[in-house]
Amino acid sequence: MSWITAALLASSIVPAFQGPLLLSRPPALAAAGDTVPVNIRIDSALVLIPAHVTTGYGASVTDLTRDSFRVSEDNVEQKITYFAKDDAPISIGVLLDTSGSMRNKMRRSSEAAATFFQTANPQDEFFLIEFNDRPKLTVPFTNDPDELYRHVLHAHPFGRTSLLDAVHMASQQMKHARNSRKAILIVSDGGDNRSRFTPHQVQNDVLESDMQTYAIGIFEPDATRKLTAEEQHGPDLLEELAEATGGRHYRVDDIDQLPSVAARVSTDLRNQYLLGYTSTNAERDGKYRQVKVNLTANGAAKLRTYYRRGYYAPLE
Repeated sequence: MSWITAALLASSIVPAFQGPLLLSRPPALAAAGDTVPVNIRIDSALVLIPAHVTTGYGASVTDLTRDSFRVSEDNVEQKITYFAKDDAPISIGVLLDTSGSMRNKMRRSSEAAATFFQTANPQDEFFLIEFNDRPKLTVPFTNDPDELYRHVLHAHPFGRTSLLDAVHMASQQMKHARNSRKAILIVSDGGDNRSRFTPHQVQNDVLESDMQTYAIGIFEPDATRKLTAEEQHGPDLLEELAEATGGRHYRVDDIDQLPSVAARVSTDLRNQYLLGYTSTNAERDGKYRQVKVNLTANGAAKLRTYYRRGYYAPLE
């Protein structure tokens, strides 16, 4: 029995650029339903956009086809030449807030981590960054999620919140990822009040490092005190980081929801479409390019699509 399984019993219970992945050439298999190779060379022209589609109630929509999507880059429509529904291995960074304000939330946070790790694929790899006054890489990349869970279980909250510095550290660590799909999961209860890096700098980091950002924001209502400016901005900060990368921010107002929300994040990561195209703009100028994905399927107006909003072109 693994540490994670035991914990659940004891507690009664997802390119060199943060825009789309860039493939060296189109995979040999490119029909609907084909999977993307685990190791993708990131040096040329095929742009891949991960996209997750949900109903208005948040349930994943998994029966769409290539013709259900339209993609444009800088307002120029692009021809989708690759389409897949994929559950390829993922390199995942878990960023855990261990500041003092998390003191009464760590037990539920560890249960949430256990739930998230339960759904890992054997080829997934993980790293753990804990952040308070400063971020610390507690566990480098490993294929053993139990190792991360043991550290989460024994975390000791103290100090302030250096969330942005932690995201920057994650973007640097992700350079060592072995999988083409990359994502980070932030678990935090408030805004940043300690980092050296600015929101703009960190957003550029995530856009350039090819990692989707998922966040679980723990914002319990507390009528007994006035929230600081950083805490008031906390939800917006997490939303901005997630939206630009095609990830999602899950707001948790009841701490008991944490494990079930962690399970939803894992489901989102496993139910994505990959939309590939060769950009009509062949310039290798290093500039940021905006991407827009629209749905054309019946009932599209009632669906929501989460996707990466842009990428940096290669630079020669």
